[in-house]
Amino acid sequence: MIIRIVRMTFQEDKTEAFLDIFNRSKQYIRAFDGCQHLELLRDKNTPNILMTYSYWNSEEHLNIYRDSELFKTTWAATKVLFSDKPVAFSSERVEVV
Repeated sequence: MIIRIVRMTFQEDKTEAFLDIFNRSKQYIRAFDGCQHLELLRDKNTPNILMTYSYWNSEEHLNIYRDSELFKTTWAATKVLFSDKPVAFSSERVEVV
């Protein structure tokens, strides 16, 4: 399983626009083959910083999603709203305590 975290900093006046994009696409992302879990998180002290937190069956499933039309159109609409470069990384769970 791959845990994917994407941290995005939005122009302050564009955060609501991103939330609209996310709300329109979240059920399709979650239903995408290989997606086990999807969350949207907001920084407690900086409300224009949001993170997606998702679980994917494998890196291959994640890459298929990233090559999909769903991702391409959603990301194209999202990236114009950034005020800073996004930070994305994939992780593997080592231990749950």
